[in-house]
Amino acid sequence: MKVLFAAPARDWDEWHRALIAAAPEMDLAREGDPASFDALIYAPGYPEDGSTLDFTPFTKARVVQSLWAGVERIVTNPTLTQPLCRMVDPGLARGMSEYCTGWVMRAHLGMDHYTQDGIWRHAIVPPLASARRVTILGMGELGRALAQCLRGLGFCVTGWSASGRPVEGITVLDAPALGQALAGADILVSLLPDTPATRGLLNAETLAMLPEGAWLINAGRGTVLVEEDLLAALDAGRVGHAVLDVFTAEPLPAGHPFWSHPRVTVTPHISAATRPETAAPVAAENLRRAMSGAPLLHLVDRSRGY
Repeated sequence: MKVLFAAPARDWDEWHRALIAAAPEMDLAREGDPASFDALIYAPGYPEDGSTLDFTPFTKARVVQSLWAGVERIVTNPTLTQPLCRMVDPGLARGMSEYCTGWVMRAHLGMDHYTQDGIWRHAIVPPLASARRVTILGMGELGRALAQCLRGLGFCVTGWSASGRPVEGITVLDAPALGQALAGADILVSLLPDTPATRGLLNAETLAMLPEGAWLINAGRGTVLVEEDLLAALDAGRVGHAVLDVFTAEPLPAGHPFWSHPRVTVTPHISAATRPETAAPVAAENLRRAMSGAPLLHLVDRSRGY
């Protein structure tokens, strides 16, 4: 099968090795006659001249496999008529769980109280995890993995998703119960995708539903959060601290108030990198399925945006 690597050139060496190891039968190329390709492997940033990729000439392509879990940069492309599959990578899910669990533990244990200033703050003792309520917005692959991880540590975990689809061992609330989900969050973790339904979901009205002093960890998409409303909630003490890994504009501009706010921690979109060694076998499996006519994995529902 002939596959176009429609991704930035800087990614070629690492991904080429991993993809060929996972699918030796693959003829992977960075350029060629569009009509000759059986499939595309895509990542944002392609084409590198800033133009929008025209999928029309790829008349033979049976699938477009994204290397990113988020597909908001491609799903609205009007020329894309081929099936689009998002990346659901066990390494990505594990990385996201580790990132979020680390920050949940920091919030839970109150590590920021222990400033190295010579003051003995012996009276500050955190509760056990079973007394700390964590709500996860977004119960897809990443949310489910995080929920199980936190539950294993003893936290009281509630999930929220538009559908409210059940997850074994976890209470999952549906769309109308957003207020209940937020009101029960000592620590709120957002892993929501960027869709018309999620944009601006965390705003002045919904942030006001949180318990006073709650922590917010946003590792999903920056568009979920109204940044000005979060700053106001932080200044008012409604939100105690925000850990932000994703933003409306990335990289986050140097003069943005998040950088200097005492109750904000900024990380540079590192929560869930796609690792070639774990993602390449997923891509290879989907390409084989496309070639054989088998059902594709993680097919994007374009009406929902993910």
